[in-house]
Amino acid sequence: MAFGLATLRDGGAALVVDGKAIRLADHDEPRDALALLDDWDAVLPRLERIAATAAPGEEATDFAAPYIPRQIFCTGANYRKHVIGLIMGDPSMRTAEHEGISDDERRARAEKTMDERANAALPFCFLKLPSCVVGPNDPVVLPRNVEKPDWELELGVVIGKRARHVTPEDAMDYVAGFVVVNDVTAREHIFRRDGSAIGADWLSGKCFPTFLPFGPMIVPKQFVADPYALNIKLAVNDKVYQDESTADMMINIQRQVAYLSDRVVLTPGDVICTGSPYGNGSAFGVYLKPGDVMEGTITGLGTQRNPCVAE
Repeated sequence: MAFGLATLRDGGAALVVDGKAIRLADHDEPRDALALLDDWDAVLPRLERIAATAAPGEEATDFAAPYIPRQIFCTGANYRKHVIGLIMGDPSMRTAEHEGISDDERRARAEKTMDERANAALPFCFLKLPSCVVGPNDPVVLPRNVEKPDWELELGVVIGKRARHVTPEDAMDYVAGFVVVNDVTAREHIFRRDGSAIGADWLSGKCFPTFLPFGPMIVPKQFVADPYALNIKLAVNDKVYQDESTADMMINIQRQVAYLSDRVVLTPGDVICTGSPYGNGSAFGVYLKPGDVMEGTITGLGTQRNPCVAE
């Protein structure tokens, strides 16, 4: 019986089965989803039994974030069309090689860069703070010092056990499941214009409070037949902007997990945001504003609906 692991705002951890919520506290399981992930290999068979044998659950739509991850990693520039769209649509995202040339030349250079990246051995990863996390229906607060808040709906990977120096061939053994994440971004803050030559400013570009809607549920990996055949769709005020497939992901999940585990210790519940497909606001010159509502869904993983409010 397929299920997702969620957290009800008024009742702790729950299994979502056929759209109904089964409260785990009623089955002598922890109310904390992160505690369940801490012992995932032992917990999973118990959750499978509950999903298969428990009485039908209750209607539940008020989901909190499943939990607050200890570590959040993001893989940047991992969808070919996404990066080309950013370079073509937003001048602030261009490097020197993309300036002073025609749009055709700019697109050709961007495509060449992404084709080279697709064959690269290593992903490009950065950190996002746990304080960014909000639930799948919570407001996203648009900071007063951000002019270009943008959306990036992504497939999130949830780690199920401690991982260090993992090979790509073994990487999926360390994955508990998948989740919807929205890596909200302060687009104009990523590349500083004050003369700094240090590099991208990921703290300013990615880490404002509420900039990671997370959930509604963690779907165990055995219920996701092919993570590279999922549709990622995001609409703002009912207008669809992102509508792409995870098939466009360049550096796959296994390589991302292996790369990260060579540099840090991955722990249960850690989340890897695997990259955003084409369709961000930057590609259209459209950015979030107070009163907007983002609605994002990934095949089989549920839907987020986050209103935007001014700080």
